[in-house]
Amino acid sequence: MKIGYFAIISLALAGPLAAQVTHSASDVQAGTYRTDPNHTLVAFDVNHFGFSEFFGVFPRATGTLELDPKAIAKTKLDISLPVEGVSTTNSKLDEELRSADWFDVAKYPTIRFVSTTVTRTGVASARIAGTVTMHGVTKPLVLDATFGGAGVNPLSKAYTVGFKATGHVRRTDFGVSKYAPLVGDEVTITIAGAFEKAS
Repeated sequence: MKIGYFAIISLALAGPLAAQVTHSASDVQAGTYRTDPNHTLVAFDVNHFGFSEFFGVFPRATGTLELDPKAIAKTKLDISLPVEGVSTTNSKLDEELRSADWFDVAKYPTIRFVSTTVTRTGVASARIAGTVTMHGVTKPLVLDATFGGAGVNPLSKAYTVGFKATGHVRRTDFGVSKYAPLVGDEVTITIAGAFEKAS
């Protein structure tokens, strides 16, 4: 009897690799977490000449998350992005974005967000206020975060917690003004974050 591809995948997931994930934020283990750089992406979205939305990503984020679901206000997030890794799937554009006309990677190699306050907004959501430093300028940034899930990753065996967060910045506030306003000034930032428990 032949077994289809999706049936094989379903059987595999039902076996040793099945992840026991909780979607209840109150069940998350308290502790210090570090980013899983292979499964954390920061995407940016900007309007392109009024025609369409254009996307890119920053991979390999690093940082820490101090989290206690019973004391959410004490949460601390510190995350950095290596700008060198900016990717739009267009290598020519990627090189342009790394240049002094845009992010100026040689002078400002990282983008960093550090939280200042965290406020619960729902059973699985929170508002994270903090500062973002980019292109040598530090400005306030608010992220609206939603809890994804938590549990032991069946491959890495690390206790992992995941979140999605969104926020908005004006790139001209940071001195990144090339082609503005033809290429949009307001940039939407989306963080898909996976954090592994360190202690």
